[in-house]
Amino acid sequence: QLQLVESGGGLVQPGGSLRLSCAASGFTLDYYAIGWFRQAPGKEREGISCITSGGFTNYPDSVKGRFTISRDNAKNTVYLQMNSLKPEETGIYYCAASGNSHACPGNLEWYNYWGQGTQVTVSS
Repeated sequence: QLQLVESGGGLVQPGGSLRLSCAASGFTLDYYAIGWFRQAPGKEREGISCITSGGFTNYPDSVKGRFTISRDNAKNTVYLQMNSLKPEETGIYYCAASGNSHACPGNLEWYNYWGQGTQVTVSS
């Protein structure tokens, strides 16, 4: 049974910070590229970060400089540190794993496994 479980979501004030975790079970994250995605209310799911098996990272301009993705292979966990959060970044945050481990796929269909998501609410 292959599972990804997100945690760390919650309510945070604008300008605040949050760290999300993505823990894998049933497989080893070392050999996968891991992406983080956000689905805001009424919006399409969009990629906000990715890290390859080799440690290459990718961010859209909207979060560059504020978000940091990292991995701890010993813990089989990937993290997303989010700083200076904005209200429009409220949504459900998902992690996903792709067997295309040396690249960060731009197509959501290329990700093999998805977590159930964790809610992040940015509000005063």
